[in-house]
Amino acid sequence: MPLNRRRFLGTALTASVPLLIASPLWARDHDIWSALDTYAAMTANTARLVDVRRPDEWRDTGVAEDAWPLDMTDPRFGERLFAARELADGRPVALICRTGRRSGLIMDQLRQGQVPGFVDVAGGMLGSLTAAGWIDSDLPIVSSDSALSVLPSLLA
Repeated sequence: MPLNRRRFLGTALTASVPLLIASPLWARDHDIWSALDTYAAMTANTARLVDVRRPDEWRDTGVAEDAWPLDMTDPRFGERLFAARELADGRPVALICRTGRRSGLIMDQLRQGQVPGFVDVAGGMLGSLTAAGWIDSDLPIVSSDSALSVLPSLLA
């Protein structure tokens, strides 16, 4: 197919979308990302990912590759979540759960407290009625044991 102006612009814009999402300026103004956007930002090393589900859920489905699993039912969850933000060193920390509901509730609390530095992954790991999830987007996952074995000591 010959390359015309419309096709060139469409190709150029499509190719730049992951770069826009991975930029800190874009991230500052958008606190809900798709699984694909989150993966693009992680690949560009401009975001970190925290899986807030329970350990039994991590075992059932695995954990997104390079995510830090932090059980939101753990009494030290808040402390560990803010430690994750410190370890992210200014990069946004994306929160993922099963379908986006629990991470959305956490985000609501963070917004109310005007706490910056966090984003929500719409659709979570399994997807929802409104958003594709990490797994159905065919993004890489690892076993829960593998994810926990590389968890920074500050988060353990």
